[in-house]
Amino acid sequence: MFVRLSVVVPVYRVEAYLVECLDSIRAGLTAGEHARLEIIAVDDASPDRCGEILDDYASDHPGVRVQHLPENVGLGLARNAGLAEATGDYVWFVDSDDRLPAGSVRAVLAALDADRPDVLLVDHLRVREDGRAKTDPSSHLLAGEPTLERMLGVQHTAWNRIVRREFLLANDLRFGPGWYEDVSFSHPVLLAADRIAALDRVCYHYRIGRPGAITATRSHRHFEAFTQYDLVQEWMAAHEVRPEIRSRLFTLMISHLLVVAGNDNRMHPGHRRDFFRQLTALYRRHRPDGHRPSGLKHRLVAAGAYRAYALLRAGYRLAGRRRTPSSAPEVASLSPTSRAASIL
Repeated sequence: MFVRLSVVVPVYRVEAYLVECLDSIRAGLTAGEHARLEIIAVDDASPDRCGEILDDYASDHPGVRVQHLPENVGLGLARNAGLAEATGDYVWFVDSDDRLPAGSVRAVLAALDADRPDVLLVDHLRVREDGRAKTDPSSHLLAGEPTLERMLGVQHTAWNRIVRREFLLANDLRFGPGWYEDVSFSHPVLLAADRIAALDRVCYHYRIGRPGAITATRSHRHFEAFTQYDLVQEWMAAHEVRPEIRSRLFTLMISHLLVVAGNDNRMHPGHRRDFFRQLTALYRRHRPDGHRPSGLKHRLVAAGAYRAYALLRAGYRLAGRRRTPSSAPEVASLSPTSRAASIL
């Protein structure tokens, strides 16, 4: 039986979640389905007991292989190390603090067999530590025709897309180092694909709010997002991407970075002005010919008007505090643009 799917799991400081993650990948599969699956767990020189846990788990579960990296290289490069060891037709990058709901691997295998795409996108839920779950604002896009234009609006992560391994190798698509490594991988993966498929089914539970997670950590390293987006722009310039697609991705890029700028869990108040200044520089550096700013916040970025942006942000936050809990909208029910505004 050939291996259809390789699941690559980079591991670092996740003792409390690791076994649950691995169990969720294997849960409910038949012997034949297990034979079509391999799990490659990459111990990224984790300083806790993760390496031991992985070795014990692999000894009890056929089809699970462990790599121990000699030094910590970060999430992106650890994924690359796992990809280099993969033998499956397709690769799914699953983060070790997340989990797959029951039946996910079976559904993914069936979709891969049916469509044979370069990239298969799947839906997910955002799950808090207390178990509360929300849909993502972009999830509705998976229910429509999986065109490039539509799928570019889906949450840009590595874990919601299963990618044909030979396609990755042929196009030299790998993860770069640093934070926001998904950005410079997930967009080129879609842009290079000849065949994109979508599975309108929740196949991934993304854990949010975990202490120590990048998205819950104030750090100057959030500035590394600019480097990742520069790489995306360079990739597009080298591959003659259509002007309308460049403009679409440019708008998505600015919207994403505005979310980062406005998020108190990520951005230290003392860093926000400099982040906005660099965002304006990025805007001017990569603005496509003929592109018009999309909405007020984008116009403020284009103008470099940080003071006006700060006043606008303060107004949004004041209005949010005045809303009663019963009248406040769920963030997950908003459009991506409205959601960005809601957490400015």
